[in-house]
Amino acid sequence: MEPQLDIIWKLLASLGVGLLIGTERGWYGRTEDEGDRVAGIRTFSLTGLLGGITASLIPFGGELMIPLAFLAFTALVIASYIYEIKINESDDIGITTEVALITTFVLGIWAGLGQYAEALGSAVAVMAILSLKPILHKWLNKIEIEVIYAGIKLLVISVILLPLLPNQGYGPWNTLNPYWIWWMVVLISGLSFLGYILVKYAGEGKGTILTAIIGGLASSTAVTISLAQLSKQSHRDKSRLFLAGILLASSIMLIRVFVEVSVVNRDLLHPLWIPLAAMLIISLGCVGWLYFSGDADTGDDNPDLDLGNPLQLKTALQFGALLGVILILSTALKEWFGDQSIYLLALLSGLMDVDAITLSLSKMAQSEISDAVATLGIIISVISNTLVKAGFFIFIAGWKKSMELLWLILMISAGGVFSFWVFV
Repeated sequence: MEPQLDIIWKLLASLGVGLLIGTERGWYGRTEDEGDRVAGIRTFSLTGLLGGITASLIPFGGELMIPLAFLAFTALVIASYIYEIKINESDDIGITTEVALITTFVLGIWAGLGQYAEALGSAVAVMAILSLKPILHKWLNKIEIEVIYAGIKLLVISVILLPLLPNQGYGPWNTLNPYWIWWMVVLISGLSFLGYILVKYAGEGKGTILTAIIGGLASSTAVTISLAQLSKQSHRDKSRLFLAGILLASSIMLIRVFVEVSVVNRDLLHPLWIPLAAMLIISLGCVGWLYFSGDADTGDDNPDLDLGNPLQLKTALQFGALLGVILILSTALKEWFGDQSIYLLALLSGLMDVDAITLSLSKMAQSEISDAVATLGIIISVISNTLVKAGFFIFIAGWKKSMELLWLILMISAGGVFSFWVFV
C-alpha cells in the first residue's frame, strides 16, 4: 500500500472510532442545551482523529509523542470537568463522558498505529457499554450481596491460587495434578454460575419451558425435582409439559458435556459427538411430541428452582475432591482390571455427577485409555444420571405420571448406545 494511502486509512479508522462513540454520547445528551454538554459527536470525532494524527507524527517527533499527547489531552479533559462542576454547581459528579473521551483518544492512537479492526471493535464495545446503562444498573440492583461476595471469593482464589499451584502429577500413578483439578473446578463453577444467574435474574416467571432450558445449565436435577412437584399437583395432560421440561434440561446437560470435553480434550469430540447428537435429536423430538400433545404452557406454572450458589467455596472444594477421587479410581481400575472396569465406574459416578467423570475420562483419553472407551464411559454416565432423574420424578410425582418419561429416556439412551456401536 502507498504510504499516503496508508495514512489516509489510519486517519479514517481513527475518525470512525470517534464517530461511533460520539454517536452514542451525542444521542444520550441530545436533550441538553448546546453549551451544557461536555462533548458531543463533533468533539468525539475530533478526539479520535487527534489520536490518529498523534500516531502519524511518531516518525517526526519520536515515541514520546504518545505519552506527552496523552498527558496533555487528559489534563485538558480534567480542566474541562472541573470548570463544568464549578460553573453549573451541579451535584452530578459522574465522569463517564470524560472517561469515554480519553478512551476515544487512546483508541484513535491505536487505529493510527495500524490496528484498525482492534480499535474499531473496541469502539463498538465502548459504545455498547455506554448505551446499556439502564440495563446494567437494573441488573446491579437485582444482584444480591451474597452472590457478589461468593463470586469475589472464587475469583480471588482462582486468579491468585491457580498460577501458584504445581502443574505436575502427585499421588498414586501421578494422577492428581493440582493445577488441572482446580482449573476444572473453575470451569464447572463458571458454567453452573451462568445458569444460576440466568435462572435467578432472567428466568423468573418465564414459564416452564424457558426455565427448564436455562435451569439445565445450572442443575438439571434441580429442574427435575421442581417439575416433579408441579406435576404431582397437576392434571395428567398438563404433566406432559413438565416431562418435556425435564427432557429439555437433560438436553442442555448433553450440550454441557460437549463443552467440557472440548475444553479438556478436543480430539475426543470426533467420536463423542455422534452419540451425543443422536441423543440430543431424539430428546428434542420427544420434547416436541410431549409439548404439543399436552396442555400448552400458559406461563402460570413457573418452576421455583432451589439452586444453591455454585460459587460457594465449599461447593468448589467438594467438586474438586470428587474429581480427585474419580481420577484415582479411574486410573486404579484401569491398572487392576482393564478398560471394562471404567464402564462400571462411569455407571456409578453418573448416579451422583456427570461433570466429574466426563472430565476424568476426557483427560485419561489423552494417554491412558482409548477414545472409544472414554466415549462409551461418558455416554454410560449420562444415561445413568438421566435415569436417576427419572427415579426422582417417579418418587415425587407417582408412577402413573412417570411411565411416559421412563420409556422416552430408555429410547433416548438406546439411541445413544446404538449410534455408538454403529458409527464409533
